[in-house]
Amino acid sequence: MRFTGYAALFDRADRAGDVMRAGAFADAGAVPLLWQHRGRPVGRIVAIDEDARGLRVVGEVDDPHVAALVRQGAIDGLSVGYRPLRVAQGARRELLRVALAEVSLVAVPMQPGARIDRID
Repeated sequence: MRFTGYAALFDRADRAGDVMRAGAFADAGAVPLLWQHRGRPVGRIVAIDEDARGLRVVGEVDDPHVAALVRQGAIDGLSVGYRPLRVAQGARRELLRVALAEVSLVAVPMQPGARIDRID
């Protein structure tokens, strides 16, 4: 099963108050697709790119249980695991550059708008 969506959105505070800025993922390469930021991969990210809105990803889910949850709409959240490399601290922490470690399918994304928007 293949999906498309945003794993992170730019210029919007997440639930922790952090704000991801455009260009933060400029060096993003291949990363695994995890379930709730844990365990073994449940698939793979086949395309990853920044656009004006955020970090757009295309993923393929191999795990039948997770794929069924996504198809049913029970899981539609996306989230990123990263290590901050460049930050600006003001009223909010601004993430200017990060080392992306993984993308996860999650029940509750840190950024409420980070969601799957298409299933193939």
